[in-house]
Amino acid sequence: MINFVQKRRLYFAIAAVLILLSLGAMLASYLTYGQVLRVGIDFTGGSLFVLQFQQPVEEQAIREVFTEYGFSGAIIQQLGNKSDNLWQVRAPFVSTDEVQEIMDAIEQKVGPLDRTRSTVDTVEPTLGAEVARQAGLAVLVSSIAVLLFIWYSFRRIPHPFRYGVAALIAMTINVIVTLGFYALMGLLQGWEVDALFLTALLTVIGFSVQDVIVVFDRIRENIPRHPGEPFEMIVNRSVMETVHRSLATQLNAMFVMIAIILFGGATLKPFISVMLVGMISETFTSLCVAVPFVVVWEEWSQRKKVSATAAA
Repeated sequence: MINFVQKRRLYFAIAAVLILLSLGAMLASYLTYGQVLRVGIDFTGGSLFVLQFQQPVEEQAIREVFTEYGFSGAIIQQLGNKSDNLWQVRAPFVSTDEVQEIMDAIEQKVGPLDRTRSTVDTVEPTLGAEVARQAGLAVLVSSIAVLLFIWYSFRRIPHPFRYGVAALIAMTINVIVTLGFYALMGLLQGWEVDALFLTALLTVIGFSVQDVIVVFDRIRENIPRHPGEPFEMIVNRSVMETVHRSLATQLNAMFVMIAIILFGGATLKPFISVMLVGMISETFTSLCVAVPFVVVWEEWSQRKKVSATAAA
């Protein structure tokens, strides 16, 4: 039988590298935009114009229109290929009347718009702040729920709290990696945090629990089946008995996500990409971080107990 758990130092090193790269991407985003992640209007409030022109236009012409209405600091970005003639403008809060005036001015001074494919999303600043608070609360509550659920589910085996902590550590790594990926795509592709991102992040947190629960549950079953066997061997046996099912389940979902990214709409790509990266990270951390962490904690506890006995 392959001793999967024995290579835990390598797994921990890989996890540390992923965390450092993710933090580096977030730091680069902060230095570039003043934000760890580029935050969309869903959280900050403001107006987001997506303008589909019928002919090529220049950025300066668009900027002159928004400057005329007092939005000189508007962020203007071309989306997709240059031939798509698709532009995005992010501005502070714009009233309904001003929106219509700006759209008319753009058609007159910049170029004809395809009104059926042009959109304007507006969120008031107070609503954006409320969404941000609720997002943070949702992540905090879900983390506490994961810890309590695992602790209660494994209460019949020794040290159930350790399993909850291990799952929480793996989940935290998944969240950091996901945030780092999104920060990187914010730098490269201009992705901004919106309500869909929050949905994807909460889904990643859910992913973080499902696989590790399967392995932990097999450990719970194998402990009474193999009395006297070293804990590391029990854990390794449990991993090898569940790894094939875990990988098969995860790969099936990943293939579907890759297909959606390749052939789905542009608006879905950030959402699905976040879930894909989260699932890849979750597959790694559940098997290579959470489970070995329980083994490390158990070995440390045993060494401490032996030292205390020897000292007595």
